[in-house]
Amino acid sequence: MAFHKVEICGVNTSALPNLSIQEREELMTKLKTGDKAARELFIKGNLRLVLSIIKRFPNADENPDDLFQIGCIGLMKAIDNFKPEMQVKFSTYAVPMIIGEIRRYLRDNNAIRVSRSLRDTAYKVIYAKENYVRANLREPTVQEIASEIGISKEDIVFAMDAIQTPMSLYEPVYTDGGDTLYVMDQVSDKKNREENWVEDISLAAAMERLNEREKLIIVLRFFRGKTQMEVANQIEISQAQVSRLEKNALHTMKQYLEG
Repeated sequence: MAFHKVEICGVNTSALPNLSIQEREELMTKLKTGDKAARELFIKGNLRLVLSIIKRFPNADENPDDLFQIGCIGLMKAIDNFKPEMQVKFSTYAVPMIIGEIRRYLRDNNAIRVSRSLRDTAYKVIYAKENYVRANLREPTVQEIASEIGISKEDIVFAMDAIQTPMSLYEPVYTDGGDTLYVMDQVSDKKNREENWVEDISLAAAMERLNEREKLIIVLRFFRGKTQMEVANQIEISQAQVSRLEKNALHTMKQYLEG
């Protein structure tokens, strides 16, 4: 996402105003009386807050202009619902509302469809969490949310897991000296432990092309279903070394089997 853009949704972000505490308080007092001009100035004075929040979603496959617009909706909801007598800073109140609005947008536009009942449960959890944060200025525990909305902890966890954005198996998690480790390298496969081409009847002969350490890594990874980290701990080398040796071994075997 192009968060470095100077102009977003037609707004020149470099020219956004910075309101002083006194200016914010005066504008808030005026807008609560229905002063539309004060409301407009207060919104503009808090757009930097929206910008800072959308930067928390760098992996979202969405146009930053769209996220900014959704964030502004959250900002305006926060302005409409904020009460000075709450004795909290406006930004403290607004941040969870803006984040919640963006998260709801991302979940509603998720390519993976989630049942209506699960989505409703998840939304109840999100709203309960936002209300709790506003009232107590801290994150609630799952048990506290469960008690608030009358839903079991297990159902809450299940619903929230169901609406999470999935991660690609090819998502890089670590790079060491040019060797990238991917999510799939950390996954223990209990069902299909061999690469498809490893099922060739010449597998044994191909493995004879490997040295003892490479053989051990292949056996542990593809026959016993261990992760690279588990293999690294067992044979006392780094995970990056396991990754390099594994790739070299698979390349050697594949060349033999396809040769």
